[in-house]
Amino acid sequence: MRATIMYGAHDVRIEDVPDATLREPTDALVRITQSCICGSDLWPYGSMPHSDKGRRMGHEFIGTVEDVGSDVDGLAKGDLVVAPFLWCDNTCDLCAEGLQSSCRHGGGWGSPGVDGGQGEAVRVPQARGTLVKLPVAPDSALLPSLLTLSDVFCTGHHCAVTAKVGPRTTVTVIGDGAVGLSAVLAAKRLGAERILLMGRHQERTDLGREFGATDVIAERGEEGIERVRELTGGDGTHAVLECVGTTSSLEMAFGVARDGGFVSRVGVPQDDDVPFARKYFMRNITLTGGVAPARAYIEELMPDVLDGVVEPGRVFDRTIGIEEIPDGYRAMADREALKVLIRP
Repeated sequence: MRATIMYGAHDVRIEDVPDATLREPTDALVRITQSCICGSDLWPYGSMPHSDKGRRMGHEFIGTVEDVGSDVDGLAKGDLVVAPFLWCDNTCDLCAEGLQSSCRHGGGWGSPGVDGGQGEAVRVPQARGTLVKLPVAPDSALLPSLLTLSDVFCTGHHCAVTAKVGPRTTVTVIGDGAVGLSAVLAAKRLGAERILLMGRHQERTDLGREFGATDVIAERGEEGIERVRELTGGDGTHAVLECVGTTSSLEMAFGVARDGGFVSRVGVPQDDDVPFARKYFMRNITLTGGVAPARAYIEELMPDVLDGVVEPGRVFDRTIGIEEIPDGYRAMADREALKVLIRP
């Protein structure tokens, strides 16, 4: 079968790999019908050291079940399913606490011995706990939005939930990528009173306005902080959703937070510095966030997607075939595309 392998920075190839097959009684075999490129894939795309072996790529996908192991119940051949970006048993004590991202028997797609989502098929470990059946036809127009339940919409929702977003709260979202825009949508869905989006790419911020942003701030750094405070009467916002992952974006997040506010960081950190300086400590700002337990949110968010209340699939602005994936990476890295949908 064909699959995506990254060998180093800017070196993405589509190659023949062994067919995905069942190995354990808890496995399922899924034929991928839709997948995508994630903004987090761009970090290794820009900086990964060369590897002769390479790494399998992709962690977001929808597909049809082709076979299941003997210990997998509740799933059958032909079921259309979505997978969260981390697989899990959904039964251990940590999963029961809503921390499927820390599952004692879970892991990541593309890890040693596990297929990646940017390919033709995938062996799904812990299939019963990982996969969620989709009550739509394989050609449903809702599939792009349902695919966002694999990662970006759940990640944006996690960011908003951990920052305590709700009615009467004011929110700043830092980053106009797919996760940032999903965070805008999530904050709006949770009833935020005002949503300030910090971004400078007009096509993206225009979509952010349609998703619920009330203000757009193009300035960065101290100028951006000043602008947010100007728009909020000098206070800043109750919640700040940091969807980039750099030190500078985190510093901006602390700078625009209201005293007693919450900064939720879901942008994958690209450094080990957490600038929790005394001036922020004295203002009782809470730093939260982390990797989203997407599996915990899929069934909660799915009804609004099915009913058309939210349309997170609008973040996809380019569709490609599997052989075009290297160009899809390039397009996202060059900001020619917001988020690329793959149809193998």
